[in-house]
Amino acid sequence: MWHTAAACSEYLAQRAVAALIEEAELTPKPGLVDKQNAGAHTDLHFELMIRSAHALRSTFANIARAAFQRTPSQILREEIAEIGRHGETIMLEATGGTNTHKGAIWAVGLLTAGAAMLLPGASPCDIARTAGELARYPDRYAPDQRTNGARVQLRYGVTGAKGEAQQGFPHVTMIALPTLHQARKQGIPEHLARLDALVALIAHLDDTCLLHRGGMAALRTAKEMAKEIAALGGVSTAAGWKALHRLDRALLERNASPGGSADLLAATLFLDRLHRDADGLPVSNETVAANV
Repeated sequence: MWHTAAACSEYLAQRAVAALIEEAELTPKPGLVDKQNAGAHTDLHFELMIRSAHALRSTFANIARAAFQRTPSQILREEIAEIGRHGETIMLEATGGTNTHKGAIWAVGLLTAGAAMLLPGASPCDIARTAGELARYPDRYAPDQRTNGARVQLRYGVTGAKGEAQQGFPHVTMIALPTLHQARKQGIPEHLARLDALVALIAHLDDTCLLHRGGMAALRTAKEMAKEIAALGGVSTAAGWKALHRLDRALLERNASPGGSADLLAATLFLDRLHRDADGLPVSNETVAANV
C-alpha cells in the first residue's frame, strides 16, 4: 500500500478526508448535519462540512508524513499537535470561522499518525493503541485556553475526547467497529449498518457535545433512546427506524447534538476502510445517504 513517506501521506490523507465526507453524507443522523438538514446546528450545513473536509487533506497528509515509520514520543506528539492547530486555522479559513471538524482533526489525525507509524495492513486495534500511546504524551506548547470540551469535563467529570484518545479509542474499537461488522454480517445495507454504529456510540459515549448543549438530561435521554433503538433490532427494523426519528426529535427539542459521537464515527469509518483495503475487501457502492 505504501513504501515511502509520500505514498503513505497521500493514501492516508485520502482515506481520512473520505471518512469525514462519509460521516457527513450519512443520512438521517439524529441531531447532526446530514444531507437532509443541519440538525441542531444553526451555523452549519452539509456543503460547509464537505468544504471543510476537503480543506483538511493537507493537514492529514502532513500528519502522516511527520509520523511515517516513527515511534510515539513527546517530540512527535508536539509536532502532530502543531500540525493539528494549523489544520484548525485552515478549517476556519475554509468555513468563514465556523468550527466544523475540530474534534475530527484530533481523533482522525491521531489515528492517521498511528497508521503511519506502523506497517501497512496493521489492525485497527494496533493503530488505535499506537495513537493512544502518542496521545498520552503531553503537549508542552498547547495554548492555555478553556474549550467547551474542557469546561464540560471539569463540570461533569467525564474524560472527553482527550481521554478517549489516551485510552486507545475504546468506543471505536470495542463498540462502533464490532457493531458495524456485525450488521454487515447480517446483510444489513451499508448505510443502515453505519447508522447502527453511530447509535451504538451515542448509547455508550459520554458525549461532551451533548453535555455542553443540553446538560446531563440531554446525555441521559440520548443514551436511553439509543439503547432502545438497539434493543428494537437496530435502525433496519421498522420499530428501530421510528425510534431513530424519535431520538432526532428529542435532540432537536433540546438543541443538542451528539458531535462527539459523529467524530468517533468518522474515526470508525477511517479504520474500517484501512482494514478493508488491507484485506482487499470492496466497499459497497450503495450510497450511505440512501433512504428507506
